[in-house]
Amino acid sequence: MYNITCSIVLYHHNPQSLTPLISSLIDCNIVSKIILVDNSSTDELKILASDNKIEYIFNNSNIGYGAAHNIALTKVLAYSKYHIVLNPDIVFKKGTIENICNYMEQHPETGHIMPKIKYPDGALQYACKLLPAPADLIFRRFLPAVLIKKRMRHFEMRDSGYNKIMEVPYLSGCFMFLRVEALKKAGLFDERFFMYPEDIDLTRRICKYYKTIFYPYVEITHVHERGSYKSFRLFFIHIVNMIKYFNKWGWIFDKERKDINKTIAAQYSNNN
Repeated sequence: MYNITCSIVLYHHNPQSLTPLISSLIDCNIVSKIILVDNSSTDELKILASDNKIEYIFNNSNIGYGAAHNIALTKVLAYSKYHIVLNPDIVFKKGTIENICNYMEQHPETGHIMPKIKYPDGALQYACKLLPAPADLIFRRFLPAVLIKKRMRHFEMRDSGYNKIMEVPYLSGCFMFLRVEALKKAGLFDERFFMYPEDIDLTRRICKYYKTIFYPYVEITHVHERGSYKSFRLFFIHIVNMIKYFNKWGWIFDKERKDINKTIAAQYSNNN
């Protein structure tokens, strides 16, 4: 039996909204541990720890998304083979985790997988992306969509068709199926990022050692609230953390970004 663990970070969520996800994880026989890390100011969400698979950790403060997942990851590094980082607003069907796990078992060169992601209405989420330049994540928030349409199409790899397995250097953090050995080499989430670019940063570090794969043969549903488009506070957090990201990796001069994006774009273009 595979040893698969998972973690979900909570912050004043409606407990009922998490019931479908937690129930699916409990019912999945190959998931051995579900760690709920609560960044809320009260421990009211401990009522979700209703099964012996579930471990509830209350932080009593909002330490950030990546830092909270790191608490769970640190606990499981010694014994887990795979770990799934999940957003609370994810829904998936029976067999999804088993299918992804089978692929990972057959492809030891793969360190990170993301399935196809859809909105609740069935529309595709373009969650496969190239490594971002400042124009892709910051400047686009201030420019008319018509001026950046072509650039966004390229950045979100839309011409790939999203219908085949492919290597992707930036996979969405809403569902990260991770090989623990990859985390031991690449490191955990960088806690300088409170929210938003931690998935970009981790994926690009993992892809130095392992393949980071989009796997379209199973799909999940992601509500995707896009909070930074609705809240000035979250918008501010988004911008501040993106500045931190580019301070770390480079604003204009990021040779690794240019080399990886050129290679990946050529691969999916040649396969069309």
